[in-house]
Amino acid sequence: MGVLRDLDETQAPLMDHLIELRGRLLRSVFVLAVSFGVCFYFANDILAFLAQPLQDAFGEGEARLIYTKLPEVFFVELKVALFAAFCVSFPIIANQMWAFVAPGLYAREKRAFLPFLVATPILFIAGASLAYFVVMPTAFRWFLGFRGDAGGIPIEALPSAGDYLSLVMQFILAFGICFLLPVLLLLLERAGLITRASLVKMRRYVIVGVVAVAAIVTPPDPGSQLILAGPLYILFEGSLLVMLILNRRRQDQTEESGEASETV
Repeated sequence: MGVLRDLDETQAPLMDHLIELRGRLLRSVFVLAVSFGVCFYFANDILAFLAQPLQDAFGEGEARLIYTKLPEVFFVELKVALFAAFCVSFPIIANQMWAFVAPGLYAREKRAFLPFLVATPILFIAGASLAYFVVMPTAFRWFLGFRGDAGGIPIEALPSAGDYLSLVMQFILAFGICFLLPVLLLLLERAGLITRASLVKMRRYVIVGVVAVAAIVTPPDPGSQLILAGPLYILFEGSLLVMLILNRRRQDQTEESGEASETV
C-alpha cells in the first residue's frame, strides 16, 4: 500500500505549474474527444437505451419518438454522444485534476479528500440509477395516464426526440447531483463552515428544503418528487451519522495524543 507524502520537496516555478496544467487539460480534452467519437458511433444504441423507460411505459411496440425539424435527430445524437462521453471520461478527467492538485496537499489533507473522490461517482451513479430504473418509468406512466379524448377529439402522446432527451437528462442529472448531498455536507463540516449540532437544530428546515428541491428539479408529478425527497432526507440523516462517527474518532485521537504528551 502506497504511503501518502507531504508537500513535494521541490517548489516548481509558476511556469512549470502552468505547463503541467496545460498538459493535463490537453489529456482531458483528448480523452473527452475520443470518448465522444466512440459514443457518437453508438449514439443510436445509447438513445435506444435511454428510451427504454418510455418503451416500458407505453407497452411493447407502442412507443414512438417523432421529430418536427429536419436536423433535430442529428443534434439529439450529438447531445447523446456528448452526454455519454462526459460520463465515460469523467473518471479520467477527475484523476487528472487530482494528480495536479495532490502534490500541493499535505498527507492528512490527501487522506481527507480521497474518500470524497471515491464517494462522488458512486453516489452520482446511485442517483442516476434510481432515476433511470425507478423514477422515469413511474413518471412516464403517470404522464401517459392523461391520454384519452376531449369532446371526442383523441389526445395522444407523441413526444419529440429532442424534448424526450432533455427530460431524460434532467432526470439523470437532477438525481445524480442531488445524491451528492452527503459529500457537500461533509466537506462543509470538514472546512468548519457548518457543524453537526447546527444541522440537527435545522432538521425541520432541511425537510422543507428537501421537498422544495425535489419539487424544483423534477417534473411536476408527485411520484417523482416523493421518490427524490425520500432518499435525499435519508442521505441527510446518513451524513449526520457519519459526522457523529468521525467526530468521535477525532475526539478519541485528540485524547490519545493528549495522554501521550502527558506521559512524555
